[in-house]
Order: sequence, then C-alpha cells, then structure tokens
Amino acid sequence: MLSFALWLVLLFLCWPLALLALVLYPLVWLITLPFRLIGIGVEGVFALLRAVVMLPARILGGAPR
Repeated sequence: MLSFALWLVLLFLCWPLALLALVLYPLVWLITLPFRLIGIGVEGVFALLRAVVMLPARILGGAPR
C-alpha cells in the first residue's frame, strides 16, 4: 500500500517519470527473473552440500541446531 501511495505522489509531482516507471517495472522484472532462478538453484546446491558435509555428524549423534 505504501508503494502505491509513493507512486501516486510521483504521479502528482512528475507524471512522465511515474508513467515511465509503470511501463518499465514489468520489463525489469522479466529481465531479472533468470538471475533470481539461478540464485534459487545455487542456494539449493549449497543446501545440498551442507547436508552432505553435516551427514556424518548427524549419523554419529551430533546435536541438531
């Protein structure tokens, strides 16, 4: 709701910039989507590596966090 209010203030003060932001936001979202998907994949790989490294400690009865 706050972002909508800020957009309305921007629309009132500088309407060309507000309309440009309204048009460019979906394009920027589409451009950054592959980077976010790569980030999710890298995070999954790191979680898998952490699980593999911690497996011996878990088997031997290490205290869970």
